[in-house]
Amino acid sequence: MNREDFPMMTTEYIYLDNGATTWKPKQVVEKITDYYTKYTANAHRGDYDISLKVDNEYESSRDTVKEFINAKTRQEIIFTSGTTDSINLVADGFFKSNLEPGDEIIITESEHASNVLPWFRLAKTNGVKIKFCPLDDNHYVTLSNIKKVITKDTKVISLAMITNVIGDLRPIKEICEFAHQNNIFVVVDGAQSAPHIKTDVQDLDCDFFAFSGHKMCGPTGIGVLYGKYELLDSIEPKNLGGGMNESFDNVDDVYLKPLPTRLEAGTPNIEGAIGLGAAIEYLSDIGMDNIKEHEHKLRKHLIEKLKEIPHINIINEESDSGVIAFNVDGIFAQDVAVYLNKYNICVRAGNHCAKILKNEVGVKNTVRVSIYFYNTLEEINKLANLLEDKNKILNEML
Repeated sequence: MNREDFPMMTTEYIYLDNGATTWKPKQVVEKITDYYTKYTANAHRGDYDISLKVDNEYESSRDTVKEFINAKTRQEIIFTSGTTDSINLVADGFFKSNLEPGDEIIITESEHASNVLPWFRLAKTNGVKIKFCPLDDNHYVTLSNIKKVITKDTKVISLAMITNVIGDLRPIKEICEFAHQNNIFVVVDGAQSAPHIKTDVQDLDCDFFAFSGHKMCGPTGIGVLYGKYELLDSIEPKNLGGGMNESFDNVDDVYLKPLPTRLEAGTPNIEGAIGLGAAIEYLSDIGMDNIKEHEHKLRKHLIEKLKEIPHINIINEESDSGVIAFNVDGIFAQDVAVYLNKYNICVRAGNHCAKILKNEVGVKNTVRVSIYFYNTLEEINKLANLLEDKNKILNEML
């Protein structure tokens, strides 16, 4: 699907590590190149034509993001460096001043480090408690299990909408409804969901939602923090400096600009925001439902192929995304990845930044295949064929 749009397709690689980052279509590359070659200037600082064009392009991307996730207002869209930056901003800028010792934050053992370590730090600095929601037999989150760990002290639930190893799609809407009935905030890590399925933050009714551009055909170093306006408006800015202040005369006379500018101090990642806007327009033209359908077709095909191979152990056979985690019996995950690399197949091996997931699934490292819309059945078949002969893998490791 749309493979002709990707310059990397002219290489010999079969790229199946889309959960880590994605390839970039020429439409995004050209949009960024235009900025650097036709109207380079700073944003929100000039009174000349090309600077005003930068402003228009940068803010137009904010509007594009707003429409893509169905936020109420453009003021609810904050550009960050990525999901990690966004969750840290929420943890440090909002919850650090709103949580007290003994308050509880619920996460799971299948979360990415970006949705674990900021809360761990808050536990150290604020004395809050981290609780893990138990997962079901498929390693999924269920509302019933969330209810089991809720207490009167629970203040935050922070979950990925789709996890980066198990690949399960969580019932975020139902969790938000239950959480809000109990005065609990919900933070959503959308890094693995926003690139693959429709996102409607108003329908979900989540309090914060974070995602990254590079996992959805956009540039690296750009991401988004969505938050309900009244919550974002109370965030303490992490950075102070140019662009985000109205005036300052002395220590007692500092006035900051309104949202979203207040939370975007300094020269922004202009090309990143412009490129993200182009990426979102590109995905929207393809259609998020079409992307989802294509990925599920490829995933189903790969699962069927892998199940025919007796030495393959699939960790997440029933998941709802394009993520497949597996191991080859008796062979270290990284060795399998190195073997596949000999045939120009790019997969991920290791713990995938989900270092405490081993407590849940019983293995520390896995091979991860993550599919995107530009992958094909032919690529999936080549991968499966290379995994059929265990002796071949062992011999080529020597």
